Amino acid sequence: MAGTGYYTHRDCWLHEMGAAHPECPARLDAIEDRLLIAGVMDMLQRREAPKASIHDLELAHTRMHVAALRGLDLFMQEELLAGGDGYSQVDPDTQFCPHTWNAALRAAGAVLAATDAVLGGELDNAFCAVRPPGHHAEHDKAMGFCFINNVALGVKYALHRHQLERVAVVDFDVHHGNGTEDILAGEAGALMVGFFQHPFYPFSGEKPKGENMLNIALPAYTKGMDVREVIDMMWVPRLEAFRPQLIFISAGFDAHREDDMGQMQLGENDYAWMTQIIKDIADRHAAGRIVSSLEGGYVPDALARSVEAHLRVLAGL
Repeated sequence: MAGTGYYTHRDCWLHEMGAAHPECPARLDAIEDRLLIAGVMDMLQRREAPKASIHDLELAHTRMHVAALRGLDLFMQEELLAGGDGYSQVDPDTQFCPHTWNAALRAAGAVLAATDAVLGGELDNAFCAVRPPGHHAEHDKAMGFCFINNVALGVKYALHRHQLERVAVVDFDVHHGNGTEDILAGEAGALMVGFFQHPFYPFSGEKPKGENMLNIALPAYTKGMDVREVIDMMWVPRLEAFRPQLIFISAGFDAHREDDMGQMQLGENDYAWMTQIIKDIADRHAAGRIVSSLEGGYVPDALARSVEAHLRVLAGL
């Protein structure tokens, strides 16, 4: 049964980092409400995200990192039973709560299950409406709202479990995907292309860590047409030459002009255009196979409109 999959799980709503935190469960509510009202959800194949296995997590992360997260989860459960507030600070912006581990397992599991379904021919492509996001998580470190690097894990899984030879990542979040670069730099068979606002958190990306990295630093207030020119001139030739057999998208929507997390000037039409470019390349080289996973996007209405635009293109609506 081909079509576009929509992977999520209610566990992804339970992870939270405090009442005022921008990376909040309301992001998923806004997406689902918009897709339901617009009638897009009816055109998608909704699937429950399974939990990723520890064995699979270690494709992208060190055993010590995974063990530390599991240990922190056990500690949080004990703290909660003892009447604690249920939070542990991972970095200045990132907190671990009693539901974080299960949510992270579901987010990673969504990407792996989507990869299986797309490569198995059950789906043409898929979108993972999950949180916590992943592209800042490095091989041995959680940071920037991220604990497990869902997309980098998907790439490793496709290369080493499915034995693909060429897998690409496209990252259009406003922040540099430092974790994805950390995990995939120098990986035979992987290519990462992206753009990001610079200088900006996490203050990396200007100097590539490997020849398979093409992450383009752009100044604040860059407009959509300028981003499109960069994509046409730099991303597209590199992706065409690479001929990916599967494309992952780190789908961050915080470069939207209404999102105050960054200062770039994209709109929904730009996300639709980018998605179409990626889809065309996937159609030419990868039998249309795309797995997209939610990263940033912190103004609920702008996020929801952008995801709708993204999914309309993926689903051919």
